Amino acid sequence: MTTAPAISVHKLDHYFGSGQLRKQALFDINLDIAAGEIVIMTGPSGSGKTTLLTLIGGLRSAQSGSLQVVGHELCQANGQALVKARRNNGYIFQAHNLHGSLTALENVQMGLEVQGRFTKQARHHRAAEMLKQVGLEERTDYYPADLSGGQKQRVAIARALVSHPKIVLADEPTAALDKKSGRDVVDIMHNLAKEQGCTILLVTHDNRILDIADRIIYMEDGRLSTQDSG
Repeated sequence: MTTAPAISVHKLDHYFGSGQLRKQALFDINLDIAAGEIVIMTGPSGSGKTTLLTLIGGLRSAQSGSLQVVGHELCQANGQALVKARRNNGYIFQAHNLHGSLTALENVQMGLEVQGRFTKQARHHRAAEMLKQVGLEERTDYYPADLSGGQKQRVAIARALVSHPKIVLADEPTAALDKKSGRDVVDIMHNLAKEQGCTILLVTHDNRILDIADRIIYMEDGRLSTQDSG
């Protein structure tokens, strides 16, 4: 029996604007990503990579075609369905999006609060354990302003993975980091995701990290083509 893909996109089109200003951003996207697979999406700026990532992540509703993420159809989905779908996901962005008024531990706990199914004590324990796994056990009470860029991105990874999401979506997670910090954070992300068995879709222009992918896909002018990694 074949396992259903974690992400399954078929004949997906997407438009921005309306009337005379309506512009097509994605054209006939077809993509299946298996559970546990790490896929990197690359291509020129403005080619539609982030648009596709936000649709898969349920951050906006897909308009036409089919977009299924862990069995949920997100095309034409209402707000409530999108909120439910987002609970399966962990997000890592170029800007780490940490709350400056919260410690590293409190920022990671936020990744559990949206789940609504963990006690305060359980959130604290899981967040502390996750920070330990990303090498920040000595920094749990530090605020973002007192952390380096690489450390902040590690906190963001811990927050994304603490709830053991089925899908991790990352948009240029190494863009603001130097070579060593960038390598460190993708290695952490790769190892933790493999341990947890989650699926990663990562958008990047960073050629230094392409080797973590099981598969590389290329987008240009709103259209996808596939390349094998390696």
